[in-house]
Amino acid sequence: MAKKTTLDIKRMIENRLKDEKWRFIYDREKEDLRIEGKESQKGMSVSLNSAVAKYESEGEAAFEELIYYVEEALAAMHSETVFLEEQVLPVIRATSFPTEKEEGNLFVTSEHTAETRIYYAIDSEKTYQLIDENLLTKSGYTKEQIHTMALFNLRKMPANIKEDTVAENIFYFVRTNDGYDASRVLNGTFLKEIQSKVKGEFLLGIPHGDVLIIADIRNNVGYDIMAQMNMSFFASGKIPITSLSFAYENEKLTPVFILGKQKKQ
Repeated sequence: MAKKTTLDIKRMIENRLKDEKWRFIYDREKEDLRIEGKESQKGMSVSLNSAVAKYESEGEAAFEELIYYVEEALAAMHSETVFLEEQVLPVIRATSFPTEKEEGNLFVTSEHTAETRIYYAIDSEKTYQLIDENLLTKSGYTKEQIHTMALFNLRKMPANIKEDTVAENIFYFVRTNDGYDASRVLNGTFLKEIQSKVKGEFLLGIPHGDVLIIADIRNNVGYDIMAQMNMSFFASGKIPITSLSFAYENEKLTPVFILGKQKKQ
């Protein structure tokens, strides 16, 4: 397979998305290609260096995946979104995650912890769109109503749990692969069910968007294991959130700094 350059990928994207309604803006310094609507000026940027690297490791399938997500994102930006109540779901992200779209339109968010923030998504079969203030206004709902809908819908979603025991400590991994595994930290009913089984200290980890770690820490070694797991998942996740652990009590999360938990014998 012949190697591709950033200019090759640029031309490939332009050829696949060739349409009079799109404008392509190439940033030679950043090696980015922005695709936007000529009239709306709404669009997105693609890192050509990242696209080349993925193409080299995964081939044509990587390019097809890139085109799919770009087309879905552009379609979402340029459609009059109408959503049903059952399509609204909460999304947990790091506080470093952007709070507004490129055009300055703020996302609808709620406070969660010092490390995390709640966003809200309209979920469809193929993709999801984060709810912004413009969309909220068009919907006729209030932020409080959106929040209530999201949590109600989340509670109805099943959770695939894998249980593992390490050095007498029990760990539960929620990995349903539906895009909302981390969000299940907001499901108080689900957490209480797990908490009822816990005999040690109840800790939670939200390292990235596609996993929730729940730990029953029964000895000092368990703290180190939890810290290592969180860091490993955090480093490998597509959407990293936080490597910190949290104690769960009275439906509130409190950051736990595990350094020093391991006692010297």
